[in-house]
Amino acid sequence: MTRIALVVSTALVICAPRLSAQRSVYIEDLTWPEVQRAIQSGKTSAIIYIGSTEQNGPHMAIGKHNFIARYLAGAIAIKLGDALVYPTLPFSVTGDAVKKTAHMRFPGSVTLTPQTYHAVVRDVAFSAADAGFRNVFIMGDHGDGQDVLGAVAKELDAQWRPRGVRVFYVPDVYYKEKQQAHAYEASHGITTHDVHAGADDTSELMALDAQHRWIRSDKLAPSSGAQTAVTGVDGDPTKATPALGNVFLQYKIDDAVAQIREQLASR
Repeated sequence: MTRIALVVSTALVICAPRLSAQRSVYIEDLTWPEVQRAIQSGKTSAIIYIGSTEQNGPHMAIGKHNFIARYLAGAIAIKLGDALVYPTLPFSVTGDAVKKTAHMRFPGSVTLTPQTYHAVVRDVAFSAADAGFRNVFIMGDHGDGQDVLGAVAKELDAQWRPRGVRVFYVPDVYYKEKQQAHAYEASHGITTHDVHAGADDTSELMALDAQHRWIRSDKLAPSSGAQTAVTGVDGDPTKATPALGNVFLQYKIDDAVAQIREQLASR
């Protein structure tokens, strides 16, 4: 190799990681000057996507919501074209730790009180508004606490709107997708009770689990009614497939982007 070729090759290697980082939509991958430049160049929307740390039966990893939320937030940001993503908040409202209700009956689950949840989500969204983003979008992958997300957005929107900043809650990514997923299952002959850790949830994680780290295939089993208190499953994960997961994940991306664009149009 000639000296010139060596210099050019070395320069490319040195520059590649920095260029890659600057292209990321995830704030955690960036430095503060890169975030500042991104906002100044048009990345004026912030996505705050909340996950949850909760049991998902014997067959699925506790981080399910967090893995799905991070992936979706990035996909939504890329499709919007003007957004950056805040780190996934890994905790939500999952039950009563003292009374051992809901997911808190199972080890590994983490819960926040509604008051704490409200305060944490509010402070993250406040930070985004204070950083210079003109639009802040709050959404969640976990069912409990959706009302809290709506309340936080309403509260901060009233506070920041006079300063030209809007804060929106994006419920379609959760509620509309659930309806679409169940309709899709029914239309394709997949009759299943599907509430928690069933075909819907499991399919989505399967679609992202290329390295087979998060799904225990030998533990897939239907469960409902009185069994749920023992298994943590309320549905039939044996009907789950990566192909179904790709359909359901795309629903979430499309639903979120469509609702966000509607919200921006009414800004």
